[in-house]
Formats: sequence, C-alpha cells, structure tokens
Amino acid sequence: MSTIINSIDKRSPAERAGVRTGEKLLSINGHSVEDVLDYRFFGYDPDPVLVLEDPNGVQRRVQVKKGDAEELGLNFDTYLMDEPRPCSNHCLFCFVDQMAPGCRDTLYFKDDDARLSFLMGNYITLTNLSEREAQRIIDLRISPINVSVHATDPKLRSVLLGSKAGAESLRYMRAFAQAGIVMNGQIVLCPGYNDGGQLQRTMEDMAEWGFASCSVVPVGLTKFREKLSRLEPVSRECAAQVIEQVEAFGEKCLEKYGSRLFFCSDELFIRAERDLPGEDYYEGYVQIENGVGMLRSLIAEFEAGLRLEDAAVEASAFTIATGVSAQPFLQALADQARRKLGVCGEAAAIENDFFGHTIDVAGLVTGGDLICQLQQRKLGKRLLIPVNMLRHGGDVFLDDLHVSDVETALGVPVTVVEQDGFDLLDAMLERK
Repeated sequence: MSTIINSIDKRSPAERAGVRTGEKLLSINGHSVEDVLDYRFFGYDPDPVLVLEDPNGVQRRVQVKKGDAEELGLNFDTYLMDEPRPCSNHCLFCFVDQMAPGCRDTLYFKDDDARLSFLMGNYITLTNLSEREAQRIIDLRISPINVSVHATDPKLRSVLLGSKAGAESLRYMRAFAQAGIVMNGQIVLCPGYNDGGQLQRTMEDMAEWGFASCSVVPVGLTKFREKLSRLEPVSRECAAQVIEQVEAFGEKCLEKYGSRLFFCSDELFIRAERDLPGEDYYEGYVQIENGVGMLRSLIAEFEAGLRLEDAAVEASAFTIATGVSAQPFLQALADQARRKLGVCGEAAAIENDFFGHTIDVAGLVTGGDLICQLQQRKLGKRLLIPVNMLRHGGDVFLDDLHVSDVETALGVPVTVVEQDGFDLLDAMLERK
C-alpha cells in the first residue's frame, strides 16, 4: 500500500490548499485511506479535511476547498495506491494459461481485483475478496461490480474456477443483491460443464439475485493447452441450442423485469450460422464490452454514416484485415461503400496461426500473422486494422510487433480504426 503523494495536478484544489508531494495521505474526513477506492469515494465530498504525514512522521490537518465531485488532484506511485491483486483461481478455461510462450510479461498476469472491476470494468470472480472488502463494497455502495459467474451450482463453480472459494464466494453475490449493489455478469460457456440444465439454473439464480445484465460467450481454446483439462469447443449445434435456451429465458425476463438480462455474444450467433439480432435485442448494448452486439453496433453506425453521403468519393484502394469470424460482415460493408461511393476495398480474413485456428476473432490477430498472410496479397494503397488488435492505448500487437513493423514489411501505411462504424467509414473514405 502506498498513499504517498508523488505529484499534484496544477491549479487543483489540493495544490491551492498547500498539500505537498512526499506527504502521505492518512485520512479524508476521518476515514482512513488505504487504496484508490477510499481516496475516490471519500474525496468526492466538498471541502474535505485531509490528515497528512510528512517523511519525518509529523502529521497535519488541511481543509481543501473544492466543489462537489471535483477531483482533489492528488497522484500516487500507482493507480491503485497498492499492488494489483493476482487471481488465485485455476480456471479450466483460463485464456492466460493458454497463452503462447515468449509474449510480453504483462500478458501472463491474471488480475482478479475488485477495485479494477469498479474503476475499469474488469470482470472478477469474487474469490479474492475478504470479508472487510465485501462489506466495504456494501457500505460505500460501490456499483457496478462486474462478476465472472460461469455457474451458480457451488460444486460446479468450484470445478470451473479450480478453487474451493468458487463455491464460497457465491454468498457475496447474494449479499450484494440484498444490499442493492448493481451487478453485471459473464458466463463463459464450456460444453459438457455449464450448458443445458446448469446454464438454466445459473440464469434463474442470477435473475433472482438481481443481476442487471449477463453475457454468454463461448470458451476460447488455443493450441497451447498441453497438460490442461480437456475442453470441447462450442460447436454449431451447441451454439444454436444455447441461443434458443438463452432467448427463451430472456423473453420471460423481459416480461417479468422489463429486460432480457441475458444476451448471447456475436460469436455464438456466428458459430450457429444465424443472423445477428436487430438493435432492439441488445437494449442499448449493455454488454458490448463482452462482444455482445459489437458487430450490430458497427453495422448500424456504418450504415447511418453512409446514408449521409450523397456523392462519389475519391479514395485509394484499401484492404481491411480482420479475424475470420468478422470478415463476411466487413466485406459486406466495403461492398456497400463501393456501390454507393465508388471506393474500392476488400476485407481479408486472417487465420490465427499464432494461437490456433479455433481462435477466429480480430482482437487476437498478431502482427506476425498479418505480415505472413498479406505479403503475397494485393493490398491496394493502404491497410486498415481494428484498434482491438493492439495493446490498449499503444501500437503493439500481442506478439510484440509494432504497427511500424507491419508497415515496413508490407510496404503500405496502416490505419488503425476504432470500434466505431463512423470511424470505419471515414477510414475507407481516407478521411483519417
């Protein structure tokens, strides 16, 4: 834990009050500060009183004049003011355990930190929570909490998570529900484990416990599963059955709660070879971060942007690189742009040689696979790639190659496209 202040924002309330770098923040309005949640929650109030301690152990009180919800302006050694808490589970389906060797170190770190769930939207299993932390979530009304549920049968959840705490932590979900804490859920579907009757039980329990939404996504299996438990991929038949089951229960929830609550990911519809639902199905895309409605949103935004165009556009030919599953959808959008505006482009499906061909999403395509599979292909004048191929906020692929490496190898400029249909259209029309 580190509550030592290492910098203060210019012209911030804390700077105006005379807070100094190097001091330790002990409390706000009488509440001890142990990490970022305490700092963010108690620092929210107007005109808080801080207790600070200098490097010599001398303490002082400072009242900070600030508006309601205005940031104090203090910065610490780490974002969490503490070390991130690693996952202690051994999930049968853990993607990190299936990671290829030789990747950057950060890709092998498993987090299961409740603070990151609230602050960053990460999904957690709750198995790392202490009684104090669970009670703090309730006392501070920390919402929403995003929970990796997978199953509500205690024995099965322990098996799936590889931890006895998988069963024990179910009580936190019930406690949060009773306290009115908003929870969003995720179910990673593992055929033969948590499908069928177990999936039905899980959905019924989660609906009863007041979950606001839940995604159902297929397990991702790479070729690096030596010495790991045997798991079967989600087949076409399995995906179709799960969609029917989830949609049937979702209709009941819609009548009872005014929401479907449970949503199948785009991947399930693609594997089942079924058309994507319309926009209304997704209820404002409440689970889009889990791949629920991502393609439908992209298509809707792209077509809305295209309707605003009324004349042909001069733009150089392009290629869009994407995963195998999304290629038909992006090709259809490129064809629409060609028919209406005269721009020429095509979508290239990149087989995932790095992780194995069972992985077919764009976000796990590597720079090396891009180079190998596009070098002998006619690319046009430029290459478009989705932003989710890259590390968040950077230009590095999963295999540590940079965008510049791809540009050099292929001899064309690379344009990074946001997960946004308007941005995709602008990229096609060479406006970015």
